[in-house]
Amino acid sequence: MSQPLLSIIIPHWNGKRFLPPCLAALAAQTYPHIEIIVVDNASVDGSPALLREQYPHVRLIELPENRGFTGACNAGMQAAQGAYLALLNNDTEVDAGWAAAVVSVLERCPQVGIVACKMLLYDRRDHFHNAGDGFTRSGRAFNRGVWQADTGQYDEEAYVFSACGGAAVYRRAMLDEIGLLDDAFFFSLEDVDLAWRAQLAGWHALYTPRAIVYHHLSATGGGVTASFYDGRNLIYVLGKNVPGELWRRYGRAILREQMALAWDALRAWRGAAARARLRGMLTGLAHLPRILRRRRSVQQQRRVSIAYLESVLSDPPARR
Repeated sequence: MSQPLLSIIIPHWNGKRFLPPCLAALAAQTYPHIEIIVVDNASVDGSPALLREQYPHVRLIELPENRGFTGACNAGMQAAQGAYLALLNNDTEVDAGWAAAVVSVLERCPQVGIVACKMLLYDRRDHFHNAGDGFTRSGRAFNRGVWQADTGQYDEEAYVFSACGGAAVYRRAMLDEIGLLDDAFFFSLEDVDLAWRAQLAGWHALYTPRAIVYHHLSATGGGVTASFYDGRNLIYVLGKNVPGELWRRYGRAILREQMALAWDALRAWRGAAARARLRGMLTGLAHLPRILRRRRSVQQQRRVSIAYLESVLSDPPARR
């Protein structure tokens, strides 16, 4: 029986220095049936020339303008040939057994459509960036294990809500059913939005500790840009994806959480990132009528009960 092809899509923008270690790690994979696609968002740092000259085995897709994380990933996924599609940040380095680990999960777990990896900090490899994503009943996404020392607390496979888009693996059959990333998000929380659609349709997300990824956290993003899109896109996620019955049960908690986020940003008003988050939240509210028009098609895909959805949501973590 032939082994399935794993397509690895790397969205890229002006991160030339990250490409050699990222691609070297992929070349060392123990699982041989992979294709590598780099989607370049109109970089001006010589990245395309580097790829053409030194990495002829890598398929390069050059976009005429910066279409963001979502646009680059979608272009790569549309071009990919594999049964399984991995999104991988350009500032990552994967363990040699990473590809074999994610393929193993998808081969033995037919209802799993999303695989979350064990993401560790690149420069502190005994500390977590992410062990899968959660989503609270009060309407916030969070990284499991972020900043924690790795003491074995996430050494077992576990169902999670979502996978971090910096190292997420998707089953093509699931994407054919629920669609690709939402281009309206551009950057940030697009992975959570996709996971909501997957969960509503009855697909599961599984974290596996054997798929190890080292990540330069926010090396090619973050700051003011991330704060704006974090604020805006969380409102998009809530407006599109949370079923009405969950809004009736937890709407007050969701609104309190949004008010707390806005209050925190107001208290830090002198900071550019705080002002950007507020601008993002206001933009999200302004766009809400458009988002609500798209809500109907998302909710029509729901195949699971409200009780099931409650089971995959988390209690709100304690605010610091």
